Amino acid sequence: MTDQSTTDQPSDRPTDAPAAEPRQPLRQTPLHARHAARGARFVGFAGYEMPVQYPAGILAEHAHTRTKAGLFDISHMGQAFLLGPDHETTARALEALVPADIVGLKPGRLRYTQLLNDEGGILDDLMVTRSDEPGEDGVLMLVVNAANKAADFDRIERHLPDAVRLMRADHRALLALQGPTAAEVLARHLPGIADMVFLSAKSFRIGRIEVFVSRSGYTGEDGFELSARADRVVELWDILSADRDVMPAGLGARDSLRLEAGLPLHGHDIDAATTPVEAGLAWSIPPRRRAEGGFPGAERILKEIAEGPARLRVGLLPEDRAPAREGAEIVDTEDRPVGTVTSGGFGPSVGGPVAMGYVNRRFAEPGTPVKLMVRGKPLAARVVALPFVPHRYVRGV
Repeated sequence: MTDQSTTDQPSDRPTDAPAAEPRQPLRQTPLHARHAARGARFVGFAGYEMPVQYPAGILAEHAHTRTKAGLFDISHMGQAFLLGPDHETTARALEALVPADIVGLKPGRLRYTQLLNDEGGILDDLMVTRSDEPGEDGVLMLVVNAANKAADFDRIERHLPDAVRLMRADHRALLALQGPTAAEVLARHLPGIADMVFLSAKSFRIGRIEVFVSRSGYTGEDGFELSARADRVVELWDILSADRDVMPAGLGARDSLRLEAGLPLHGHDIDAATTPVEAGLAWSIPPRRRAEGGFPGAERILKEIAEGPARLRVGLLPEDRAPAREGAEIVDTEDRPVGTVTSGGFGPSVGGPVAMGYVNRRFAEPGTPVKLMVRGKPLAARVVALPFVPHRYVRGV
């Protein structure tokens, strides 16, 4: 899985918003020419020139992913390996920076967690996978968000004990195949893929392409992320994109899918000032870590778990057709400020606008009426439970 004999260098993972960025030299993923050949419209995102949509449009790509399978290039995300003498040593080194139970992670399994600052704020969210390869007992694979990868890897490296080192995997690229027929599509090339369950991972080979596959993603749909060497990923893209059930999809559809799935996007719904408890991610902190502590900001986070945080991330369903965007103020029925929208837009599967944001805890109960300030006008909305569209993860086969 680690390709340690190669020059160390990586790529990327889930979550991406289509917002344009100021002009600057942009990097390209190995699939840039493939995107251009299909007529993709590009935007700058996290330092990369990325496809935001193809000619069919975001709504078509979103709908296709909900009904069949969307193929996303997420090679801008950060991949790296933690290498230690054994799992216990490597896992404990990472547990000093995140609140998840990494020691208890089984071989071939992955876990969602957050890289925290000393105040318990979320510097980034990431996926951690334990290798099941023979001879890789002390290896963990990390996938972090594109915009944060340099800072993430620097922070992790600075806090590692001598026995553990971080190896960036810039030589790898990453694809996400998401949707209800994703398993069917992959099974045509990878026998045994259908037996995998949500948050499991395994190495496969398609012809001469070695691919590390995890049943995961960030759209709320069943699906897979496929990590391969950058010099093989074009071949992998061509195989998958030629399938009758697969439609390439860009960052626009990826963002509308994750918003409907109620999944937070770092830099928008979660950031260095947000704790996992406020973000509704306390489920990712298991009993052992709550009992032992030992992660950054543990005192604040454990207090919030025990007493409840002052604010909470909630779903917001506007009654009007106008979407509320990030930054819109949330007010109560008497127009008093109670929170702020952090993500918002049109939900194609919902058939109307949807949003997420933070409100004072007193207003977090589903059904609570609020108003969203859109272009200076208060629009009626109500707090709702997340997700807007049920997740369809395959937890057993």
